[in-house]
Amino acid sequence: MQKQFDVAVIGAGAAGMMCAAVAGQRGKKVVLIDHATKLAEKIRISGGGRCNFTNINAGPQNFLSQNPHFCKSALSRYTPQDFLSLVKRYRIAYHEKHKGQLFCDDSSEQIIAMLKAECELGNVSWRMPCSVADIGKSGDLFRIDSSAGEILASNVVIATGGLSIPKIGATDFAYRIARQFGMRMIEPQPGLVPLTFDAAAWQPFLPLAGIALPVEVETGDKKNRGEFKEDLLFTHRGLSGPAILQISSFWKSGASLQLNLLPDIDVTQTLLDGKTSIKKNLGNLFAQWLPARLAHGIIEANRLDPAARLADTPDRVLRELGNAVNRWAIQPNGSEGYRKAEVTLGGIDTRELSQQSMMSNRTTGLYFIGEAVDVTGWLGGYNFQWAWASATATGFAI
Repeated sequence: MQKQFDVAVIGAGAAGMMCAAVAGQRGKKVVLIDHATKLAEKIRISGGGRCNFTNINAGPQNFLSQNPHFCKSALSRYTPQDFLSLVKRYRIAYHEKHKGQLFCDDSSEQIIAMLKAECELGNVSWRMPCSVADIGKSGDLFRIDSSAGEILASNVVIATGGLSIPKIGATDFAYRIARQFGMRMIEPQPGLVPLTFDAAAWQPFLPLAGIALPVEVETGDKKNRGEFKEDLLFTHRGLSGPAILQISSFWKSGASLQLNLLPDIDVTQTLLDGKTSIKKNLGNLFAQWLPARLAHGIIEANRLDPAARLADTPDRVLRELGNAVNRWAIQPNGSEGYRKAEVTLGGIDTRELSQQSMMSNRTTGLYFIGEAVDVTGWLGGYNFQWAWASATATGFAI
C-alpha cells in the first residue's frame, strides 16, 4: 500500500472529495482519508435526500464571517454555473425549487457518485474507514498517524467540517489540528438551527405546534442585522422552518426576534379602516388571514374574545392587536444545538488563511476548507457552494 503522497485530504465530504478530485486530475498523488463507514452522509441527507447542491444566486452577500471579504476570491473563481456544468456533464437532472435553490430531481446519491467518479478520474487513493490519531510535520513532510498506518504527505488538507449533526460523524478534529499548529479560532456555535423558548413561557403556544405560514423575521443591530421573508413553523419547543433557520445565524443570546406574521397586510390600518364596513367578529376576520388556531390564539393572547365584533372594539385595542401581528417581539432562550443545526458558525479564523489558496499563513502545506473555516452561508445551497469553491481554490493551488 502506497505510503507517501503529494496531498493527503482528511474528510471525504463535499469539500474533501471536490478538492481531492481537482488536485488528482492535475496530476498530484492524492490520498483521501475519512473515519466514517458510509461516504458523505451530510450530502446524502441534505435537501430531504435530493441535495440542494448550490444556489444560482450565491455571492459573498450570502455568507457570514468575521471577515466578510475573505470568501470573495474563491467564490468568484468557482461559481454556481461552474458546478452546474459538472452536474450537466454527468447528466444529473435537477430543478430550481425556491429562490435559486437547485436540487437533484432524483437523489443526493447522484452527487456523491459524481464526486467519487471525479476522484477516480484523478486516481485518488482511499483510506476509509480510517481514523487519524495525530498529524505532525518533519521537514517538508507531514506525518499522519492513522489506523491504516503512517501516511506521509507534502500537503495536508483538512476538510472534516464543523460540529453540526454529531450522530452522522461530526467532530472537532479540524479545530484541534488548527490549535495544534497555533491558529486562532472564532468560537463555534450552531447555525441554521431551530430556536427554543422557556417551557413555561411557551406553554400557551403548544396548541399551535405544526402550523406553518410565510412571515418576515429580523434581529440584530445595524452591523449584524438579519432580515428574511420565509416560512415559519411552530413546534412543541419553539420555532423552526426556513425563516427561523435563516435568522438563527444572526441571533445572539438575550436578543429578541421581531416577527411579522402578515407581511403583506398592514393589520392596524386594515382594522381601523374596516370598523364601519367589515361586518365580522375578530375571530372570523383573522381566520381569513391566518390559520384558525393561530388567529384565535393571537386574539386570546391579547385578552380579547374572538366573538367580539370589529365595529365594537376600541381603536386603541385594534392598534395593539395590529402590533401583535405585524411587530411581534419574542425572545428565544436558546437553540436545538448541534444535533439539529445544519451548519457550524465560526471556526478557523480566516485571518490565519490565504484567501487565494486556503493555506495556513503559519504552516506551509497545511490547508483548511469548507465548513471548518469561519465562512457560513445562508440556508439554500450556499454552504455547498462554499464547499465547492474553497475546495477548488485549494485543489488548483497545491
